[in-house]
Amino acid sequence: MLRYSLLTAGLMLGASAFAAPAGDLPLMPWPAKVERPTTQGTLVLSNNVSISVSGDDLGEAVNRLRQRIALQTGWTLQPQVDKPEKPTIRIAIAKKVKPQPLPDSDESYKLTVDANGVNISANTRFGALRGMETLLQLMQNGAENTSLPWVTIEDSPRFPWRGLLLDSARHFIPLPDIKRQIDGMAAAKLNVLHWHLTDDQGWRFSSKRYPKLTQLASDGLFYTPEQMREVVRYATERGIRVVPEIDMPGHASAIAVAYPELMSAPGPYGMERSWGVLKPVLDPTKEATYAFADAMVSELAAIFPDPYLHIGGDEVDDSQWKANPAIQNFMRDNRLADSHALQAYFNRKLETILEKHHRQMVGWDEIYHPDLPKSILIQSWQGQDALGQVAQNGYKGILSTGFYLDQPQSTAYHYRNEIVPQGLNGVDVIADTDSAQSWTFSMPRLKGKPVEGSFTLVKGDAGWRGFIDFAGKSRRAVENIQWRDDNQVTFTVDTWMGETRPVVNVDNDKLTGYFLVGNTRYPISGARLDDVPKGTPPVVPDVTNQANLLGGEAALWAENLVAPVLDIRLWPRAFAVAERLWSAQDVNDVDNMYTRLQAMDSWSTVSVGLQQHTQQQVQFTRLANSADTLPLQILAQALEPAQYYTRQHLKFQAGNYHQFEPLNRLADALNAESATVRQMQKWADRLVSDAEDTESADALRHVFNRWQSNTSDALALSGNSYQLKAIKPVIQEVDKLSSIGLRLTDLVARQGTLDDKEIASIQSELNNAAKVQDEVVIAAVYPLETLLRATRNQ
Repeated sequence: MLRYSLLTAGLMLGASAFAAPAGDLPLMPWPAKVERPTTQGTLVLSNNVSISVSGDDLGEAVNRLRQRIALQTGWTLQPQVDKPEKPTIRIAIAKKVKPQPLPDSDESYKLTVDANGVNISANTRFGALRGMETLLQLMQNGAENTSLPWVTIEDSPRFPWRGLLLDSARHFIPLPDIKRQIDGMAAAKLNVLHWHLTDDQGWRFSSKRYPKLTQLASDGLFYTPEQMREVVRYATERGIRVVPEIDMPGHASAIAVAYPELMSAPGPYGMERSWGVLKPVLDPTKEATYAFADAMVSELAAIFPDPYLHIGGDEVDDSQWKANPAIQNFMRDNRLADSHALQAYFNRKLETILEKHHRQMVGWDEIYHPDLPKSILIQSWQGQDALGQVAQNGYKGILSTGFYLDQPQSTAYHYRNEIVPQGLNGVDVIADTDSAQSWTFSMPRLKGKPVEGSFTLVKGDAGWRGFIDFAGKSRRAVENIQWRDDNQVTFTVDTWMGETRPVVNVDNDKLTGYFLVGNTRYPISGARLDDVPKGTPPVVPDVTNQANLLGGEAALWAENLVAPVLDIRLWPRAFAVAERLWSAQDVNDVDNMYTRLQAMDSWSTVSVGLQQHTQQQVQFTRLANSADTLPLQILAQALEPAQYYTRQHLKFQAGNYHQFEPLNRLADALNAESATVRQMQKWADRLVSDAEDTESADALRHVFNRWQSNTSDALALSGNSYQLKAIKPVIQEVDKLSSIGLRLTDLVARQGTLDDKEIASIQSELNNAAKVQDEVVIAAVYPLETLLRATRNQ
């Protein structure tokens, strides 16, 4: 029932030992140390599985383990006696601790499987819980039986703070959906639920002291204290901390609706429905503001036992402060030089309130100020530059930039996102024997200022290398520099926007072309520079201060997300983020990651109950007006939602950047990336490198034929559903691309070529197909481009 395709064969390989990098077992995050015995073997399981626990009481965790074994196998397990003489699974805990997980909880464990059974030993209950998840991942339904491979695993996390932010403020998330994500977090060994409970568009928890917050600013969608305690209890049982966030002093429109007297401008205020950085901000000069903050902290501290409380602090629009004469006088009287100093004043007062309630402050980058104590924790949305500076100055920090899972991005992009800032390793040191060329660029966006900067390509004895300088950012090394002809060059660099691939023409001192941000093309322009520009080196904390980097958090912001598609956005990609936070830094092989991620996708669906597949099927059924969704499933293989913030910015341009914009398009039901297209790219690369690779050629033909055969059925669905009408051109384009793909595959396989005119004609067709249509991108364009380039006369 639960099979792992490519991985199953790996379990049958000869004896071996794996440390980092990762091996071939279906495990994610990959453990610190994995050893296989010289004598290969498996422990065959039956429905008479029994479990013993010593050293601590794991409560319902043992029953959950049995239930999940039953789910993974389809068995009805035989009843277990209270104290089995020869248990199949022995769990030994060295030290009894309180069930409440803490920032320094010991999560280490050792797991052994041999002919005598399973042994999990851990210092605390938290390590035992992590070991139980590893055990469940190891369980295989093979050709003959259900078994576990003989193995010895010693494991502990690289970082102590491994979080997931859920945003209940922009779009409300019902309790069952939150609990399901907690189950997923436990399966991925994430250990902090960061619960974003307030924002401009909604206040989501009821307050006894300030009841108008939910009466006037929640649309009736909020959590009671009892419901929040239930979430804490549920998470605690799974070894997960819950850190609540109330956003202050900005992102305060909901507060303004309920209590305008706390604001820096008189109003009037109405419920905010639009997204963005908005003006309402608390007045830091009023004692009533601090009475409000004290009440909020007091009420949350009574519900959430974690020592940390998140106060937001990001994206404060200071226009109300600047326009208020009383606030400006207050700043002069208190020698507060600017709005940042005023926010630091507010945060110092807030820190005193938190200390009174035995809580430590977490906040976004903007709260960082030398006047605040080093007990605070900075969460960075601004990236490794800001985080590196924070850590080097002795403050603790966690990273979220690059882990925004509400953005559709490739899993590989998130997986490469290293917590510790990296240096340039001399890539920008230009030797006398090097030749360098530098170019400015400007990339207009659909919303906001253009992205500007310069890049430099250097040819040295070892080949090409390069670096890029984005305005306001530190210098980054670029990878995979390829000259496609004398004038066209491409390379890759991971940026805050996602994986970024410039495809640019450098002819006559003018720069043209586009930046491929994720899967979406953004036209650029630029010019050649006479000299290599001076850049800002990245801030790399020294070894001592790297200890201030406690980990990171995946973020699932909800402007473009509602509960019915929540799992599609989050899983299985969150497993890759979890691995980056748990596993060794050199566990970084992307192909290996994708193979294991495929296993996690199926395992988490069956064992954990995550709904990425169920939710997609429900959305396809709604769109198709039919349970026969096969035409949409096949069409979806060629497609991806437009990546980066492209979809949000398109909604902004159309005047639909608000809370009531329906999230009901095909784009909302699609996975962040197409596994089919990723595999097609591999086949295309192999075929280009070896024209006699008939297996890759046949695989490509099979996909193109399947897409062509699907066209009439997909068009019929689009004609019967107003919510699908906008993708009719996409269906027709996929059909055209399939014809092109079949022709190019045959040409490459027989090493044929095309003349320049025909190549230009096909490239024009591909360029047209690459445009965003109804917030969707035909990602299949890119393996076709690989095939097309191979048909050029050399």
